[in-house]
Amino acid sequence: MSNWVKVAPFADIPKLGARVVRTKNKENADIEIGVFRTEDDRIFAINNTCPHKGGPLSQGIVYGDKVACPLHSWKISLVDGKAEEPDVGETACFKTKVENGFVYLELKD
Repeated sequence: MSNWVKVAPFADIPKLGARVVRTKNKENADIEIGVFRTEDDRIFAINNTCPHKGGPLSQGIVYGDKVACPLHSWKISLVDGKAEEPDVGETACFKTKVENGFVYLELKD
């Protein structure tokens, strides 16, 4: 079962920027989810931790549909969470939607 959670007004997420949502996973451990807005106003959400060394992806540079990790510049796809070659690794992705000017994030129960 899933649960759509209202995250923020769309306008509060800057173009080429991100906001962080803090929640718990199925094991009740704390996780951070980065919610990103691209230049063309698409919204994506991925685990805020880079698969390389754990850098905070929400502090990285957003370009196209990717984010560059602020620690070592790994390029992570906002679409599927995968690292760009030649790097290998991935981070979890979350579904998003925008309704009536608000961003929603799908969290699994």
